[in-house]
Amino acid sequence: MVTKIRASGLEALELSSLLLQRRRLADPDGGLWEAADVQWWWRKPSRSDDVERPFWLDDDGPVAGVLISADGDGCQIDPIVVPGALPIETVFAAALEIGQAHAPGGFEIPVDDHDTALRRLVADAGLTAGYTDSTAWLRADERGEVRAPADGFTVVDRSQRTEARHPLLKRAGEGVVQRLGQCTLYDPELDLAVESADGQTAGYALFWADPATLVGLVEPVRVEDDFQRRGLASTLVTAGVARLAARGMERIKISFGSEAAGATYRGVGFVPTSTTTWYGDTSATP
Repeated sequence: MVTKIRASGLEALELSSLLLQRRRLADPDGGLWEAADVQWWWRKPSRSDDVERPFWLDDDGPVAGVLISADGDGCQIDPIVVPGALPIETVFAAALEIGQAHAPGGFEIPVDDHDTALRRLVADAGLTAGYTDSTAWLRADERGEVRAPADGFTVVDRSQRTEARHPLLKRAGEGVVQRLGQCTLYDPELDLAVESADGQTAGYALFWADPATLVGLVEPVRVEDDFQRRGLASTLVTAGVARLAARGMERIKISFGSEAAGATYRGVGFVPTSTTTWYGDTSATP
């Protein structure tokens, strides 16, 4: 029997993580998100933290639910269903209700371009196609060698820099270390940075290993403007991929929105497999 509950905060984070793990295990090639994605979204406070959202559970845990991630006045809403557990129409209707109630600046629903059922639902709801990005995968046993950093640069991880200012503080706020620590899949040894000879953070990347699905996620990767075009992104990604493989991950996933990023990831072995389109509700008043 399937029952419906509502949850927010850390309880919703846990349920969302379990749901996405179950979704991935049921369909190795389908769906947009990993449990690590919602844990990455948790890195900074959001007004969506306290929004109660529905989950449907059977005896083994969540089989469907609505994800919500707010940014400013807008929200990203995701209806998630383990294949065959519940009609997608039921969860999509709940997702629309959440978006309309909690996104004064409008909301978006990302849809894999292969997902014909969800594409039909967003079209019927009058949502408008907007931003797109791509997803690529790499089999761990097909990875290349770790790229050595350019002269004068060193790759470090958070376990080696516990007292240093976290590279994400600038963009995620002072609570980022605490909030990452609340995430079950966060591992300081997979929280990498590349430093210049004078100790500046030239770039950073966070890698997530999910022992339930054996899927690794790369999110985010950033090289600061003053250190571009030195191969540091490739260094970070190949170093992180090697660590994911050492933790038993069989496949590794990355998404990107620019051709420059795509070229970097293809250059280290990732193969693009799908495109995602964000469909927006334009009826809200800005």
